[in-house]
Amino acid sequence: MEDNKQEVPEQETQEEVQTEGAQNKTENIDDVKNVAALAYLIFFIPLLSNPESEYGKFHANQGLLLLITGLAVSFLGSIPFIGWFIILPLGFILVLVLFVMGIVNAVNGKKKRLPLIGGIDIIK
Repeated sequence: MEDNKQEVPEQETQEEVQTEGAQNKTENIDDVKNVAALAYLIFFIPLLSNPESEYGKFHANQGLLLLITGLAVSFLGSIPFIGWFIILPLGFILVLVLFVMGIVNAVNGKKKRLPLIGGIDIIK
């Protein structure tokens, strides 16, 4: 019986520590989220302003992936006829939609990966 009484306070202490850590992470995200949104325009801005921020690194990675996707769409869009009339317009729309989704996620404080391209981690 005495062992059970001792375990309960330990569990409560662990929960308090986790809650405090979550609040610190939330405060950190609030400080960095505007800079993280700029990562979708110039991906390395969060790395320069807050190099230790995991939130900034996450959105810098997503911005870099979006840049690479945009370059790939531009390159493939230079293929005559198929690239001009199919790849370039559809790719541009895709990049634009992903750009808006990334900025909305960054401003709202979410670490949500972009569809189709977000699963790759270049910046760790």
